[in-house]
Amino acid sequence: MSRVCQITGKRPQVGNNVSHANNKTKRRFNPNLQKKRFYIPEEDKWITLKVSTSALRTINKNGITAVLKKARANGNTLV
Repeated sequence: MSRVCQITGKRPQVGNNVSHANNKTKRRFNPNLQKKRFYIPEEDKWITLKVSTSALRTINKNGITAVLKKARANGNTLV
């Protein structure tokens, strides 16, 4: 499965490893993704999402229902 957050859409970024001699080689900065199950009482079901830790903080703050509604409104097809 791809390394994409299903709520925020965060993806791996590309950058350089820079050595002490200033040699540069390509590297990837992967988002901190966690697989997490959420219960949605309105639909009376559990869903499993692959979310970044920053998305988990947003879900804890605003609630899963509000976050899902906003993600669907933004055109996120993964949810």
